[in-house]
Amino acid sequence: MSLQQLYVTLLAGGSVLLASIVATRVAHRMGLPSLLLFLALGVLLGEDLIGIEFDDAQLAQNLGTAALAIILVEGGLTTRWSDVRRLLAPAGLLATVGVGVSVVVTATGAHLLLGMNWQLALLLGAIVSSTDAAAVFSVLRVLPLPRRIAGLLEAESGFNDAPTVILVLLFSTTPLHLDPVSAGANLLYQLGAGAAIGLVVGWLGATSLPRVALPASGLYPLAIFGLGLVAFAAAGVAQASGFVAAYLASVVLANSGLPRRAATRSFAEGLGWLAQIGLFVLLGLLVTPSQLHHEALPALVVGLVLLLAARPLSVIVSVAGFRIPWREQAFMSWAGLRGAVPIVLATFPVVQGVPGSDRVLDIVFVLVVVFTLVQGPSLRPLTRWLGLIPREATREIQVEAAPLDVLGAELLTMTVPTGSALHGLSIRELRLSDPSVITLVVREGHAFVPEADTGLRAGDEMLIVTTQAQREAAERRLRAVSRRGGLAHWFGERGDPD
Repeated sequence: MSLQQLYVTLLAGGSVLLASIVATRVAHRMGLPSLLLFLALGVLLGEDLIGIEFDDAQLAQNLGTAALAIILVEGGLTTRWSDVRRLLAPAGLLATVGVGVSVVVTATGAHLLLGMNWQLALLLGAIVSSTDAAAVFSVLRVLPLPRRIAGLLEAESGFNDAPTVILVLLFSTTPLHLDPVSAGANLLYQLGAGAAIGLVVGWLGATSLPRVALPASGLYPLAIFGLGLVAFAAAGVAQASGFVAAYLASVVLANSGLPRRAATRSFAEGLGWLAQIGLFVLLGLLVTPSQLHHEALPALVVGLVLLLAARPLSVIVSVAGFRIPWREQAFMSWAGLRGAVPIVLATFPVVQGVPGSDRVLDIVFVLVVVFTLVQGPSLRPLTRWLGLIPREATREIQVEAAPLDVLGAELLTMTVPTGSALHGLSIRELRLSDPSVITLVVREGHAFVPEADTGLRAGDEMLIVTTQAQREAAERRLRAVSRRGGLAHWFGERGDPD
C-alpha cells in the first residue's frame, strides 16, 4: 500500500466512523437500536449500492471474534459484582440449559415448517440461540430496570456465547456426527477452563497493578483492558472458552478497587463502541442485499418460533427453581436480543463449507434486523406495562471526574414520582446517611442548589452524590420515604426493592 492509498483508506475509515457516530445519535432520537443503522451503513457501502466488494467469510469470522472479545471485556468492566453475584446460578442455567432448549425448539420448527434438513435446522437453532452482549449492554442499560433483571440478562449474554460456539462447530462437521458424551465433556471443559483462566488473570491483575507505579495515568486503562484480552487469548490457546475468560477477568478487575476506575470505564466504553461500529459495518458489507428478499419469509417463521416458543420455554425451564415472578420471566423472554453474535456465528459453517450455509447466513441476517427492530423499541413500553420500573428508580450517571474516582463516589439521579410521599417533604426530613447529599434539584426545567429546608415537589429531579459503601442505604431510604413519608421506619418500611 502506497502512502497515498493509506491516506485514502484513513479518510474512508474516519468518514465511516463519524457517520456511525451520527447514526447513533439519530437512532437514539428515533428510539431504535443503533446496531441497525450500523448494519445499514455496511449494506450501503456494499457491492449492490456503493460497490465495495467483501465476501471473505473467514476474515469476517476472525475480525468478528476479536470484536466480540472487546465487547465482552467492555461489558465485564462496566458490570457491578453486587448486581450479578446472586444471579450466577440462573444466568449459568440460561446460558447452558436455556441454550439447549432454544436450539431444540427452533431447529424442530425450522425442520417441520421450512423443510430444512436436520443439519441446517440444528445449525440455525444453535446460531440464533445466543443473546448478544453488545445489544443487551447498549439497550438494557438505558432502562431503569430492577438490578436483578438487568444483571441476569447481562450475565447470560456474557456466558452463553461459549456453549453456542461449541454447538455451532459441532453441527458444522460434514458429515454430521453427534456424540452427546464427547460434546458434553467438551462443553464442561471449555466453560470450566475458561472460567478458571479468567478468574486467575483477573486476580493477578487486581493484585499486581496497585503495586505498579506507571509513569502516566492513561496507561492504567490500557493495562486493565489488555488483561481482559490476555485472558481471552490465553483461554483460546488452551482450547477453552475465551469469551467466558474475558468476561470474568474483566468483572474481577472492575470490582477490585483498581486505580483510575472512571477513566478505565470511559476508555472501555469507547473501545466497545468502536468494536461495535466496526463489527456491524463489516457484517453489513458481508451480505448481498439483492438476495435477502428470498429469505424474508423463512426468517420471519424462524424468528417467530424463537420469540414466541423457544425463548419463553428456555426461560421457564432455566429459572424454574429461583422464584422469579412471571412478569420478570415475560420480560426476559421478550428481551432476548440478537445482534452481531448470530451473524458472526453464521460465518462458521460458511467457512467450513457446509452445503446450504450461505442461505443460513442470509436468514440469520434478516432475522436479526427484523426482530431487533421489533424488540428494541418495545422494551421500554413493555417494562411499564408489566410494572417493572420501580416507583423510586435511580439511574447511574457516568462522570469522568478525578475527585469522585478517588473517593469512590457515585452520582445518581431520581425523579419524585406523582403521588409519592416525598412531595412536600424538606431535604432535611429525608435524613440520608452521611455522606450522601442532594446537590441539585431540577424543577420545571430550572436547576437550583437546595437548602436543608427546601421542599420537594412531584416531578422534581434530584442529583444525589453518595459513595459506593452508602449507595444502597441511600436508595433504600429514598424508597422508604417515598412510600411512607418521613416516619417510614416507624411503619416498618425499609425501602426494599420491588
